[in-house]
Amino acid sequence: MTASAPYLSPAEAARRLGVSAKALRLYEARGLVTPVRTGAGWRAYGPGEMARAAEVAALRALGFSLAQVGRVLDGDAQGLEPALAAHQARLEAELGQMAGLVDRVRGLRAALAQGASPSAKDLARLAGPAAEPVVAFDLPWPWGGERFELRALRALTWIVGPLGSGKTRLALRLAETLPNAAFVDLDRLADGAAAAKAQVAADPALAARVAASQAWLVEDGATPSDALTALLAALEADGPAALVVDIPEQGLDEATQLALAAHLRRRGPGARPLFVLTRSCAMLDLAAVGPEEAILLCPANHSPPTVVAPFPGAPGYEAVATCLATPEARARTEGMIAVRPAAA
Repeated sequence: MTASAPYLSPAEAARRLGVSAKALRLYEARGLVTPVRTGAGWRAYGPGEMARAAEVAALRALGFSLAQVGRVLDGDAQGLEPALAAHQARLEAELGQMAGLVDRVRGLRAALAQGASPSAKDLARLAGPAAEPVVAFDLPWPWGGERFELRALRALTWIVGPLGSGKTRLALRLAETLPNAAFVDLDRLADGAAAAKAQVAADPALAARVAASQAWLVEDGATPSDALTALLAALEADGPAALVVDIPEQGLDEATQLALAAHLRRRGPGARPLFVLTRSCAMLDLAAVGPEEAILLCPANHSPPTVVAPFPGAPGYEAVATCLATPEARARTEGMIAVRPAAA
């Protein structure tokens, strides 16, 4: 490397590319990007490495698996049709939403031309979600019955909080309150795994969806397992309009968690809303949170859950970060529960 070339540190390279430093390390591990090394052995990204990383990031944004990205960069078009079809479906869903918004504006303009003034509520609907909450209920114990309202459903909402914060009770209440929602609990890992396999075997359409999702995940580095099959069977099943998933990382190694998080994100707008409880920083990479995601924090002091913006310095951001652990740390503490000493 030359002294005049603009070489960047991994953190600065990730910031300019709009990805996380974790994503850059993953690209390197899969041989997609090879940073140069300084004399002291530090990674550095020059113009060539940045151009290559930008191509990788762009292809990932299209929903390509890491294996598909590698093939595209090598000039191999194998397997591109499903990825392009999925991206087209996401674009068409966005187009449908935009067309509906245009029709709404057209209707308001027509009414205005006839002398009918639109209401403030009608105008507010043009700028974002409806003012009315999509779900509202009184918070259960360990809260004190405070009113909880959620005014927008995102494609992916993460629920985090320390042990004893009430996040599981919040998740259960969401599943009870949201219309036609289902709670996917940890029973899927025991007898549920066999039931999931039987369900998939009995439903050819479900089996095809599970196989397609698993194939993408495996190409992205996931390890096939009963836990993954059970989870995919729940995620791909017809019926529920929304799903609340308890600890999806349970039983999955780190590579599978990273692939699963990317898989959940690539569904895009218009997908069935998912509420996901997690304690893993491999699942919830705060630097990778996109516009179709939200974070709900259940504070340790049992104040009402709050929506936290995924930016350092935002209220609650540090609290969210401290609730997440690496898969290795999660494995060491798996099965542990908080115990309150008996009164003397």
